[in-house]
Amino acid sequence: MTDIYNYKAVTIKGQEITLGDYRNKVLLVVNTASKCGLTPQFEGLETLYTKFRERDFAVLGFPCNQFGAQDPGSDSEIAEFCQMNYGVNFPMFAKIDVNGPTTHPLFVHLKKNAPGILGSQKIKWNFTKFLINRSGDVVERFAPTTKPRKIEQAIIAALG
Repeated sequence: MTDIYNYKAVTIKGQEITLGDYRNKVLLVVNTASKCGLTPQFEGLETLYTKFRERDFAVLGFPCNQFGAQDPGSDSEIAEFCQMNYGVNFPMFAKIDVNGPTTHPLFVHLKKNAPGILGSQKIKWNFTKFLINRSGDVVERFAPTTKPRKIEQAIIAALG
């Protein structure tokens, strides 16, 4: 697969979808965690989503518990936490693995098409971000510590 549209994912409410539902949108795909020092990035991600969603932009959040067990809750607990603490309205998905033998196929694709430093295909920590253009291609990878507001110009460029 050369784009992301054929991959399937389960929403945080348990509904399986294909990422084809997001065809022709600019996406920011993020592995998230509820109990991480970077968790306040939810606020910045929601700000980006609110600011650009009318221009066919979406943030897609994928909770992951692989880094310091920082997202141990159930999907419903994660959804409630994100909504109550950060007002998250962007699409959130069921908890997944982003590294190892049970890596979600979407993240295999993202890591292959946008490797990290020195070509690493591992996700190093929570809140690694991947910018996807309207054609479904990975255009850039952002480090966990990159604050959402620092990504705004790249999103604007991708929106055209």
